Amino acid sequence: MADAYFFLFFLLPLLLLVVLYFLVKPRPVKIPIKNRHVFITGGSSGIGLSLAHRAAAEGARVSILARSLGKLEEARNAIRLVTGIEVAVFAADVRDFEAVKRAVDEAGPIDVLLLNHGVFVALELEKMELSEIKFTMDVNLMGTLNLIKAALPAMKNRKDPLPASIALVSSQAGQAGIYGYVAYSASKFGLRGLAEALQQEVIADNIHVSLIFPPDTDTPGLAEENRRKPELTKIIAASSGCMTAEKVAQKALDGIKSGSFIVSCNLEGIALSLATAGLSPQRSFLMAFVEVVAAGILRIVALGMQWTWYGSIEKYHSQRKGKCCTKGY
Repeated sequence: MADAYFFLFFLLPLLLLVVLYFLVKPRPVKIPIKNRHVFITGGSSGIGLSLAHRAAAEGARVSILARSLGKLEEARNAIRLVTGIEVAVFAADVRDFEAVKRAVDEAGPIDVLLLNHGVFVALELEKMELSEIKFTMDVNLMGTLNLIKAALPAMKNRKDPLPASIALVSSQAGQAGIYGYVAYSASKFGLRGLAEALQQEVIADNIHVSLIFPPDTDTPGLAEENRRKPELTKIIAASSGCMTAEKVAQKALDGIKSGSFIVSCNLEGIALSLATAGLSPQRSFLMAFVEVVAAGILRIVALGMQWTWYGSIEKYHSQRKGKCCTKGY
């Protein structure tokens, strides 16, 4: 019996760790930020502005892009006031490839492309206008493709031999579909497929892709989102909590520097990432070990989460029907 326990709890895990050490690809990498060009979209407020502050403070040459030149100037002044560092600003709509290309060319070769832009409309699909759906997809998905396509040639031909990075800010709604997030989740799930395929295309050029999954974040946009957010969406999304933009930026930049493909920002995010690891790249053999060992348990946890969510949906609709019947009576 003792031999069986020794094999099960020591030799088998040790053997698995050895196998995973040689199995995981791409291999671990460190991506330096200091004295390198970090280009951040959606950089005039929220997570993007916090990322710009942190990158500048760590000695990076920072460029930020957003639609509003006025907000960009305010962001530049705020960063200068705190860090004493001047950042470059570029006004462009990410949906416009030619405008994006001009901004990227003017900014110069990019070492870290941080795609943080995004729009969000929380509403049931039936109630959304087609224009809102198209706007969400064009900004969140096509805008990301526009930036990558514009920046990639120079990133591939850079003279700097150090590893480069392309980081995409997704959302926990890009890991699990949530009531009221049909268009938003579709655009954010799309980023995952983009990132997984892109990593295979650029790995030979020493470019490393990161996919960041923040929860609800306390930004100027969140208050606006909450005005239209369906009640059921608030109930379900509340389980993941809310983070400050500064904390998300810290987690994101740390993940980028460590070359992580999946970057989670809180405990719920780590659980979601483990549960949805699938065919995503994993550089750390230790994290790969956790993914393998925890897979079955996390599937049970995921089923429990679905049970809770669908329970909330059933309860909500039952209460609404009850109120309707009372009014009818």
